[in-house]
Amino acid sequence: MPEQPTSPPPSPAPPALILAGGLGRRINAPALGAAEKPLVALGGRPLIAHVIERLRPQAGPLLINANAPAGTYERFGLPVLPDTIAGYPGPLAGVLAGLDHLAQIAPASSLVTVAADTPFLPHDLVARLTERHRETGTIVCAASGGQRHPVIALWPAAARAALRQSLEAGRLKVGLLLDTLNAVTVSWDGLPDDPFFNVNTPEDLAIAEKRLAARQ
Repeated sequence: MPEQPTSPPPSPAPPALILAGGLGRRINAPALGAAEKPLVALGGRPLIAHVIERLRPQAGPLLINANAPAGTYERFGLPVLPDTIAGYPGPLAGVLAGLDHLAQIAPASSLVTVAADTPFLPHDLVARLTERHRETGTIVCAASGGQRHPVIALWPAAARAALRQSLEAGRLKVGLLLDTLNAVTVSWDGLPDDPFFNVNTPEDLAIAEKRLAARQ
């Protein structure tokens, strides 16, 4: 009896980096009892804990990008990577920190990035970004409601050099770099609730509390 062809094993899910390195001035986290915005409580748990819960079943190893004092994020049991470029130049520095880390341990790996203040990420985020990357070979961003979300993206290892060059030249805007590198998007339905809703202000936090309560 002839042997049946076998399908190749599925590729492992890419690592994911949670960007928690921003300053988050608008929400005034200390007034809400937290040292930083990702630690502000939503439903009794830090915002970043909701993000971890959403990512863990769908991604490879999880990482956190943060520039906080030692001990701030270690309680979540994940590697914490500070920016590799000084001066808090923005989320691109966090992405670069993640790609620099992977260059040491898994040089060919792509990297999925998300913001630490997006507690309702879709459960198929990593799968859909990965599928689109296989089709195009380039950076893939999430979108919803006709809006691109630049920091929620899959970054191939090959983007690392261009990213560092952009940062060192003072070009800090994520959207501009994405356009330069011909990034593509994958869209999700933004209605009735946007899966990429992010908590920037106390008012946003109140909306997130209502959304969370409606799901319980």
